[in-house]
Amino acid sequence: MKFVVKQRLFLVGCPRSGTTLLQSLLAAHPQIVSFPESKFFQYLVPTYEPRRLASRIIASRQLKPRLEEFFKNEIGRPELIKYLPKFPLMREHTRKFIKILDSLAQEQGKSIWLEKTPEHIQHIDYIEKFVPRVRFIHILRNSLDTVASMYEVTRKYPSKYWREGWSIDFCLERWISAAEITRQHLHKSNHILVRYEQLVENPQSELEKLCQFIGIEFDKKMLQDYRIAAKQVSLEIEPWKAAVSEAIYKAKSQKFYEVFDESQQRYIVERLSEVNLDDLNS
Repeated sequence: MKFVVKQRLFLVGCPRSGTTLLQSLLAAHPQIVSFPESKFFQYLVPTYEPRRLASRIIASRQLKPRLEEFFKNEIGRPELIKYLPKFPLMREHTRKFIKILDSLAQEQGKSIWLEKTPEHIQHIDYIEKFVPRVRFIHILRNSLDTVASMYEVTRKYPSKYWREGWSIDFCLERWISAAEITRQHLHKSNHILVRYEQLVENPQSELEKLCQFIGIEFDKKMLQDYRIAAKQVSLEIEPWKAAVSEAIYKAKSQKFYEVFDESQQRYIVERLSEVNLDDLNS
């Protein structure tokens, strides 16, 4: 019998919204396999290469080195690099990459794979167009806590992805953009929203809803083995994700007041008050 992947899941949201925790909980399900962040679509689209972007068919020059790093250093499968297309065509690279993820799921006897790269929220339209049987799980966390966490982590842990650290304005823009995109897609049947605060308050209840959305039965291993899964989907160079390997704790709302002084707090609250996101702006 030919193996068929039943579901392809993309977990998206603003960075520091609990994406790694939710990924680990889902990856602990016996039918789901997941991986470290591929950042595939983030590097596929030539955002900073005007000519390639205008063509709408040629991938970014950064894609090849990024995929080599992912397969060789992050998941330890350098032999998969040879299956990538020789020519930088976006559609062909997408087709091949999805096929590789399908094969990785097949190797482990899983019928569902989960890809978690928060930045992929910016590329939902492209993913929906070229990835069959795809579903999206959005996660949203309190805006003040998320902004504070982004601001703190990008300063505490040096990384090539944020260099000297993100400014308050940049952190605000990331949360606002992710929340707006989430709202735009929630009317679709293949999209679902998880609120971080509800997830940590009642993890089993939220996971049961997600399993129903995915079309699988809830399994207690999701709450028993998620810390093991967390180590499999996180890299040693990502120390800011270490807390995911610990017990789930209820959301705290003090980080905003610990990270920012009163002047910064007032500025952030004022900026967020200007944004009309209805009930998403919690």
